[in-house]
Amino acid sequence: MDLPPPAIFPKRKTTIAHIFGGNSKTPAPSSSAIPSSSPAFGTPVHPLKPFKVTAPTKHAILPIILPPATLRPLAFRTFTKKHGLTLTSSALQELATFIGRHCGSGWREEGLAEKVLEEAARSWKARNGGVIVDGANKELKEILKTLEGNMSGGKIISGGRGLSRQDSTLSLAAEEEAGFSTTRMGLRPNAALTREESQQSFGMSGLDVGADVVDEDEALLDPRKWLKVVGAFEQPRLSYNVAKKHFERETAKPSLLPSASHKTALFRNRYNVIHQRLLRNEAFQVSTVASIRAPTLRRSSSNQQSHKITPIANLLGRHGSHHMLLGMLVVLPTGGLAISDLTGTIALDISQAVAIPDDSAWFAPGMIVLVDGVYEEEEESVGKGLSGSSGVGGTLGGRFQAFFLGQPPCEKRRITLGVNGPDGGQDSTIGGGFGWIDFLGVGSERAVGSRMRKLEQRLLPRRSADDTHTHTPGRGRVVILGELNLDQPRTLQALRKILALYAAEPEGQTPISFVLAGNFTQHAVLARGPGAAGAGGSIEYKEVFDALASTLADFPTLLRSATFVFVPGDNDAWVSSFGGGAAVPLPRKPAPDLFTSRIRRTFAAANAEAARDAPEGQGKPAEGEAIWTSNPSRITLFGPNHEILLFRDDLAARLRRTAVRLKSSSSPSAAQPPHDDKDNANGNGNENENATAEQEDAMDLDAESSDPATKSAPPPVPQVPQDLHTARKLVKTLLDQGYLAPFRNATRPVHWDYASALHLYPLPTAMVLVDTSAPPFCVTYEGCHVMNPSGVLVPGRTRVGRWVEYEMGKVGTIREISF
Repeated sequence: MDLPPPAIFPKRKTTIAHIFGGNSKTPAPSSSAIPSSSPAFGTPVHPLKPFKVTAPTKHAILPIILPPATLRPLAFRTFTKKHGLTLTSSALQELATFIGRHCGSGWREEGLAEKVLEEAARSWKARNGGVIVDGANKELKEILKTLEGNMSGGKIISGGRGLSRQDSTLSLAAEEEAGFSTTRMGLRPNAALTREESQQSFGMSGLDVGADVVDEDEALLDPRKWLKVVGAFEQPRLSYNVAKKHFERETAKPSLLPSASHKTALFRNRYNVIHQRLLRNEAFQVSTVASIRAPTLRRSSSNQQSHKITPIANLLGRHGSHHMLLGMLVVLPTGGLAISDLTGTIALDISQAVAIPDDSAWFAPGMIVLVDGVYEEEEESVGKGLSGSSGVGGTLGGRFQAFFLGQPPCEKRRITLGVNGPDGGQDSTIGGGFGWIDFLGVGSERAVGSRMRKLEQRLLPRRSADDTHTHTPGRGRVVILGELNLDQPRTLQALRKILALYAAEPEGQTPISFVLAGNFTQHAVLARGPGAAGAGGSIEYKEVFDALASTLADFPTLLRSATFVFVPGDNDAWVSSFGGGAAVPLPRKPAPDLFTSRIRRTFAAANAEAARDAPEGQGKPAEGEAIWTSNPSRITLFGPNHEILLFRDDLAARLRRTAVRLKSSSSPSAAQPPHDDKDNANGNGNENENATAEQEDAMDLDAESSDPATKSAPPPVPQVPQDLHTARKLVKTLLDQGYLAPFRNATRPVHWDYASALHLYPLPTAMVLVDTSAPPFCVTYEGCHVMNPSGVLVPGRTRVGRWVEYEMGKVGTIREISF
C-alpha cells in the first residue's frame, strides 16, 4: 500500500507514556478522532500509540555447511540433464559453499538452490565456458560474484544486472505474437552493441529486453539497420580446446609480432578443428554394436566400413600394414614430400596415388589431407639425416606409400551449430553442436537465431515465386562488384551504368548493400612511385578515389538507402608500399582514411540533404554509410541468420602453381565432384549439372543390375564445361579445408594471432570470393553459396560490365550490361 506524503503528518511534541511513570501527561484524543474498540458494548476508548514508517528489514540468512554430496543429485539434474554440462568436483564444492552461505537451511524446502543452479548454468553457457564446468575457472567465480550481488534473502532478484531475463523473454514472445512494433519488442540492431553485451548470461547479443524505447522509431523498421560488417580484427579470437571439446576465447592481447610458439598453435588449432569435424562425421564413427550382415550386391551405407585415423607415431614397427592418416602436406629440406601431424612426420610417396574423387580438388603443401596407403620400413631412413633420430615427435624412418588422397569432408552449417528443421529453432536440435558459441560477436544461434528469423519474416518477407518470375526487385539484395581498377576510365563508366540501373528502381526496393572489391588500382602505385620518390604514388592513389566519389555523388538515393562495403586488395595502401603487389600477410587492414575522406564526405552530404528534405514530424530518415573493412571480412544480417564472407584473393592461380600432380583415375565418372543445390557458371551451368546428376544416378543403377548386357552398355557421360569444373574444384578445395589460406606460410603469409578470422567453421551461409584468375561462377556446396564476380570489365569484350546480384537466403545471379 502506498503511504501518504510526510507533509500530512505534522510534528508533535511527545512525552513518556503513563505506563512508564512519566510526569507529563498526553492529552486524550477526542472520541471522534479515535473510535472505540467496541462501541456496541461500551468498552473504554484506548489511545493509539503514534507510529512511524520504517523500511522493510532484510531477511537474515543463517549460513549452513552444505556437503557437496548432498547437493550432487540436484546439481546433476540441472547442469547435466537439462543443460548438457559436466560438473567437476571442484565446481560442485564451489556451488555447495555458495548455496550454503547465501541460501541457508531453505535451500531444499523453498527451492532456492535450484534457482541458483539454473541461473549459474545459463550464465556459464552464455559465457562460452565449455562443456566441463571447472571450479578453478575464473568464469565460474565471476558468475557466483554476480549472483551474490543480485540476491536478497536467499532469492535471486528478478531483473538483476547480468542475470538472464527469461520472464522478460516470455513477455517479449507474447508481444511479438500480438504484432507489436519492433521497438516495443525490445530488439535493437546489432550495430549499436558491443561484443561484451553478447556474452551476457542469456547471450542475446543486444536484445535490450524491457528497455523504454520510442514506438515511432521508424529507422528500426529498415532491414539495413540489422546489417553489420565485422572486420577480421574485430572478430572474437577462438581456439578449440581438445580436453573440453569446446571453443574458447583467447584472452591474451594479440600482436602483429608474436612469439614463435604462436605459429605452432596456429597449426595445432587448424588440425584440431578438422580432426573433431571428422570424428563427428558418420563415416568415421565406429558402431558399438557389432552385427554380421549378409553379403549383397547392392551398395548401401549400411555395409560400409567405418574409417579410422592412425597417428603417424603409431606406424613404428607396423611394416606392411594399411592405415589412413590425417596430416599436413609438407616439403622436406631434401625436396621430397611428407605428411605431418601432431605426433610426427613421415616421407610420402604419391607416385601411385589418385584423388578421390578424381580431379575434384587441388592438393598443395600446407593443406591438411586424408591419405590412405601402406607403411613401408626401410633400412636407411629417409628422414634420419634430417632429425638425427626417428620416433615420436620426429621424422619416422621408412615411407608411406599413398594410394588415395582426399580432402577432409566438409560439414554443413546447421550440423555444426546443432540445429535442424526449416527454422532451426531450439525446439529442433541436434546433440553435440556449437549453437551456443558466438563466433562473430553478434549473438549465438541458439540464443537469438529463432527470434531473429521471426523478425526477418516481418521486416524482410520472402518474395513469392510470381515476384521472382516477373523480376520484381526486392529489398534483401546485395550487389557484388568484382575488381574495380579505378585508374581505368572504362571501369568508372561501367560502374556508373550499373548504379544507374539500380537508382531507377522504386524507392524502398533498392538493394540493401553494395560490395566493391579491389584492387582499386591496376598496379601497386605506392610501391613504384611514378612521380617524386613515393609522393607521386600517394597523390595518384588519392585521385582515383576522388574520381570514385564524383561518380557516387550522382546517385544520392543509393547513398542514402544502402551500405557500401569496400574490400581492399594486395595493390592497395598501405601494404602495397612494401609488398609491391605480392601476397601480403592476411588478414590485411582497410585503406586509410587519408585516401578515402572525400567518399565519406559524399555520403555525409547525401544524408544531410535527405534530412533537410524530410517532412516535419516524420522522424529522422535512414542514413547510408560507407564502410572500409578488412580483407577478409564478414557481413551479418539479422544476427547469425545470414553470414556473408568477403574475400579478395587470386586463389585459383596460386593453387595451380603450388599443387602437386597426381595419377589420373581410369574411372570416367570420378571426375564429377559432388555438389548440391544449384550451380551457375557463365549463366548456363544448371542444365549441365542436372543432366550430369541424372546420368550418374543411371550409372549407379546399371552397376547394381545383375544383367550383364545392361552392364556392358553404360550411357555416355556428358562433358562438364571447363569453367564449371574449375569453379567446383576451387570451391570444394577451399570449403573442405575450412581455411582461407591453405598454403605454406612462405606462399601465403598469415598473421598468427589473427588466423582464427580465416577459418570457415562453421560454414557461412554465403561467400564472396573475388578471384580474377578464375571464371565467374555461382556454386552451392554443402549449403554454402559461393560467388565469384571476377572483374567488372569482361576480358575480350569491349564496353561490357559484369557483376553478381545475390538475394539473401537464395542464390546469386551473374548479370551483364553494355555501356
